[in-house]
Amino acid sequence: MRVYVPRLLDTELQDVVASHPAVLVVGPRACGKTTTTRRVCQSILRLDVPAQAAVVRADPDAALRGLEEPVLIDEWQVVPDILGAVKRAVDDDPRPGRFVLTGSSQADLTASGWPATGRIVRLTMYPLVGRERHGDPTAPSLIDRILDGGADAFADPPTGWDLHAYVTEALTSGWPEALRTEADRARDRWLTGYVDHLATREAPALSVARDPLRLRRYLQAIAANTAGVPTHKLLYDSAGIGREAAVAYDDLLDTLMITQRVPAWADSRTNRAVRLSKRYLTDPGLLAPLLRIDHRRALRDGDLLGRIIDTLVAAQFRAECALSVVGADLYHLRDANGRREIDLLLEARDGQVIAIEVKASAAPSHTDARHLEWLAAEIGPRFTVGLLVHTGPRVFQLTERILAVPAASLWSSR
Repeated sequence: MRVYVPRLLDTELQDVVASHPAVLVVGPRACGKTTTTRRVCQSILRLDVPAQAAVVRADPDAALRGLEEPVLIDEWQVVPDILGAVKRAVDDDPRPGRFVLTGSSQADLTASGWPATGRIVRLTMYPLVGRERHGDPTAPSLIDRILDGGADAFADPPTGWDLHAYVTEALTSGWPEALRTEADRARDRWLTGYVDHLATREAPALSVARDPLRLRRYLQAIAANTAGVPTHKLLYDSAGIGREAAVAYDDLLDTLMITQRVPAWADSRTNRAVRLSKRYLTDPGLLAPLLRIDHRRALRDGDLLGRIIDTLVAAQFRAECALSVVGADLYHLRDANGRREIDLLLEARDGQVIAIEVKASAAPSHTDARHLEWLAAEIGPRFTVGLLVHTGPRVFQLTERILAVPAASLWSSR
């Protein structure tokens, strides 16, 4: 019997089910949505099972009647008409805890004729991150803790977290099925199969990719530039495709939550900043099958190593943004001449800013924090804290508002 791994989403999901009639959980395929949501449901419709999908297509309203609630409707997008049935059921009886829907994309519900406002709460789930694998997933969002307590949000991590350990953490990925395979070769086969499935099944099902090889090449180009700010032309030229196809692939991969374009941040004092988005794979484990790299190659290539660590750190903050009660959006910052850049910037709804620099170094210095100091001077009191995330063993203060933080402290609890 498999032991359930608690997820960041667990507490919020329970709260939403208890207070709203319908909730939608979106996330990449195989990130654990079904396993997590079925724990709060009494019955389930698996629309990725052809026999069950056929019943729902025949009469969606009848398919929902008589089921013990909450009802889990898994992979709703396979039979979009189910949304109309849920809408009618909720309009007739808006009791909390009636339906939980899951989907393997961020598809807009309004496109299927169901205005989400007032009828559904949308939650986002990602592959497993450090706090779910090694820390306390029941704690409040790290972002909320930073905004509330600053340096008090962080503790020194357990011993053993060094550069080798971080590369292993990144390349093993956050997909539950991949993590259950103890052998490196078996895990590599699973991740390779996952990428192949994206190119040959997911994309054609959404009527986007007619050539899986071209989509795979484009995804490889993004992987080679993860944690970077490449021009769009560089990406589609690298993949040997045209701009129109690249635009379609970008939308597809973002919708499937395999990639993320982190927008540039600017206010009136940084209005000369570069507006290009920063590109990320949402999980660094996909770098292994896409670029055919292993632990040893990563440690021999300084540029690749930096991208791996940056992508790993971004995955932690992306998941924490989805969980934050205060609410925060993820950005990056690079000035027009490229002399100053901030790897990640979190802006809370009240305007507070958390700025993050990532260094694949065990001995970060004041020099490494110079861009954080520049931003602090530029935006003044809005700058809440700067984090210099590194691969060393301890937390320490660099300046009054800048803290050096081991990457493992992002998921270690006090």
